[in-house]
Amino acid sequence: MISKLKNLYNQYPRQFWLMIVGIVISTAGGSMIWPFLLIYASGKLNLPLSTVATLIAINAGTGLFSSVLAGTLADKIGRKVVMVSSLAMNGVAYFLLMRAETYPQFVLLMIFIGLSNPLYQVGADAMLADMIPSEKRTDAYAINRIANNAAFALGPAVGGFLASTSYNLAFYGATAGFLIYSLLLFFLAHETLDKTHSEIKNNSLAEQVKSPEGYGRVFRDKGYIAFVALAAMGLIAPTMLWILMPVYAKTNFNVSEAIYGWIPTTNALMCVFIQYSVTQVTRRYNTLPVAAAGMLIYAVSTGSVALMTGFWGFWLSMVLLTFGELTVVPTASKYVADTAPADLRGRYMSIYWLGWGLARTLAPLIGGFLNDNLFPQAIWIGGLLIGLTSTFGLILLNSITKARAANPSQPLS
Repeated sequence: MISKLKNLYNQYPRQFWLMIVGIVISTAGGSMIWPFLLIYASGKLNLPLSTVATLIAINAGTGLFSSVLAGTLADKIGRKVVMVSSLAMNGVAYFLLMRAETYPQFVLLMIFIGLSNPLYQVGADAMLADMIPSEKRTDAYAINRIANNAAFALGPAVGGFLASTSYNLAFYGATAGFLIYSLLLFFLAHETLDKTHSEIKNNSLAEQVKSPEGYGRVFRDKGYIAFVALAAMGLIAPTMLWILMPVYAKTNFNVSEAIYGWIPTTNALMCVFIQYSVTQVTRRYNTLPVAAAGMLIYAVSTGSVALMTGFWGFWLSMVLLTFGELTVVPTASKYVADTAPADLRGRYMSIYWLGWGLARTLAPLIGGFLNDNLFPQAIWIGGLLIGLTSTFGLILLNSITKARAANPSQPLS
């Protein structure tokens, strides 16, 4: 066993393992709060769910802008700078959140977090792609997710316990996690950006979008843009479950934070113990069919919440959702890394995370609207229909892509 672990360690550079340690520290801290943030804000503000849910939408909407900026910065000034900045900004924001008392104060801090989050995500994905050759990327992204979820297995369980006593303790844990990781990166990591590929003649963001050396090249990759758009649609369903199910369970079925915390912990434990095995299966197949299968699981698991009436039902929905997550996420990350030219990795990662941000922006707005204007279970029915649309879209895209590969002159339209 020890020899196998040593062999695994030697397959990857030391900086990869530094990132793994750091993600464990920061995720354990951040996940003490994030699953319960809407519950915390609802208790502070005493506003309707549709209004409180706009905080997550504002956070994600800000991230849409930041995702574009993050790619440019990661390709221009380096991965390390944007990652360290993101972690430090998050640490400060979580410290200030425990002092927020009004809706405008929460809005400002959600904007701040929305600006900072994509910086780390884009920078880290680009750094990993810089360090790891293509044939090892699926496994590397899987290891990264295992570490992330190992920390997430601990965070919500501890956070739910702390939150039932004092939310401040959970906020302190989040602040410490982000700041510690930022310091580790600052002092121990080296920059991986190859400056010979990162020279850009046009300096303004507008010029870079139009330039063949900027975002224009990304948006002309129609197959990639179609993939991101369909993935963003499919991710609305699981995002609804992650963001709204804690409030739904407590409001309608009196499931407390301390009890609910074990639901995201189950997700994390499954990712830790099952992810690598699932990846060994999914890596044998093409990306688009795997993504379509994962999106179908996402859709069904989200729709299943409408049938559940207590803790174990919600737990089962999360178990189903996790299989979708295990299927989609590492494979999609590898697809992006393999598709992106070396000089545009940051921008390709940005557009990918832009899709995630779009899903996080729309999910609470759609879910909150359905809850307040129809009935609570409508959240999950809506998620099911959106997820099925994404599934069929990815199946169609796969057919078009295969036909185009057989006949390269055929345009993707």
